[in-house]
Amino acid sequence: MGLFDKLRGELIDIIEWTDPTNDTMVHRFDRYNNEIKYGAKLVVRESQVAVFINEGKLADVFEPGTYTLETRNLPILSTLLGWPHGFESPFKAEVYFVSTRQFTDLKWGTKNPIMLRDPEFGPVRLRAFGTYCVRVMFAPTFIKEIVGTDGRFTTDEITDQLRNLIVARFADILGESKIPVLDLAANYDELGKFISEKIFDDFDSYGLQITKLLVENISLPPEVEAALDKRTSMGVIGNLQAYTQYQTANALEKAAENPGGTASGGMGLGMGFAMAGQMGQAAASASQAPPPVPQAANYYVAVDGQQTGPFDAMTLKQQIQSGRLTPQSLVWTEGMAQWTAANDVPDVAKLFGATPPPVPPQ
Repeated sequence: MGLFDKLRGELIDIIEWTDPTNDTMVHRFDRYNNEIKYGAKLVVRESQVAVFINEGKLADVFEPGTYTLETRNLPILSTLLGWPHGFESPFKAEVYFVSTRQFTDLKWGTKNPIMLRDPEFGPVRLRAFGTYCVRVMFAPTFIKEIVGTDGRFTTDEITDQLRNLIVARFADILGESKIPVLDLAANYDELGKFISEKIFDDFDSYGLQITKLLVENISLPPEVEAALDKRTSMGVIGNLQAYTQYQTANALEKAAENPGGTASGGMGLGMGFAMAGQMGQAAASASQAPPPVPQAANYYVAVDGQQTGPFDAMTLKQQIQSGRLTPQSLVWTEGMAQWTAANDVPDVAKLFGATPPPVPPQ
C-alpha cells in the first residue's frame, strides 16, 4: 500500500450510528484521531440528531437525512475553522449522535412516605410509584447541560435526577389537591396529567420533554391497610349474630359426623345437644332483644368540586368550626334526590346553630 492510500484509509468518509441498545441517549462517533474527509457522507436516521463540536464549541446540528459534508452545509464549523471560501481539506470534529426517540418504562417512586392530612383518616403516610416516558427535544441543550463530554450517555445516568423532580412535584400536587385517600384511585389519570404539566419547565431546561407519566399505585402503610381490611371484613360479614349461629351450626355438623376421637359417641352427641341448646337460647334472646338503635345519617360533602366523606355529625361539626363546611356547601346522604345546600337540610342545618359564635375581642 502506497503512502497516499494509507493516508486516504485514515480519513473517515461515512459517519453514521446504528443503536443496538435500548437505553443509549447520546453516542459520540468514534474516529480514533482520524480526520473527517471533506465531502464525507453523514447519515442521520429517523429518531436521531447529529451535533458537530469543534474544540469544545457546539457547531452545526443535522436533522434526519443524508448529507455531503461541505462548507455550504457546515456554516458554523467552517467559521470556527476559519476556512477560506472554497478550501477543501480534511477536518477534525467531534460528532455526537443524539437519540430523539421516546425512552419508555422509566420508573419513579417515593423513597420515603409523604405525610398528608386526610379528611377521613387524619394524618396519613402515603407511598406512590409509577412509570414515565421521556425524549430529547433540543439536542444542543441536552449536550451542554447534561451530557458534557460523555462518549456514551444512557438513561441510567439521569433517571435518579428525573425521579427526584417527579416526586417533588407529585408531593406538592397531592397536598394541594386535598383528595381523600380512598378517592385517589379514581384520580390517577388526572394526577399524571397535572404532574406532567407542572414538571414541563424543569425537563425543558435539560432539553427534555416528558411525554407520558402514569401513576400506578398509591398505598398506605401496611398496618393501616390491615386495619382497613378488618373494617371491610366486618362490613362483608354484616349481621355478626347470624354469622356466629352459622359457624355454630357448622361445628355441630362436624361433631355429629365424627362422634369418636377425643370423646365417646355419647359425649359427642351430648356436646351436640348442648350446642343446639345454646343456639336455641341465642335465638330466643335475639327474638326478645329490642330493635337496634337507629343510626344517624352520614353525609357526603362537596369540596372544590370533589366528593368527600361520608362524615358523621361530630366530623361535620369539626368541619363547620374550621370553615370547611358552610351553610352554602352542598351535601347528600342516602335517600336524598340530589345535592342540597347544607342550610336546607334539617339534620345538618341544626349543627350550625350548635356552633358557638366567635369570642368577642377584649
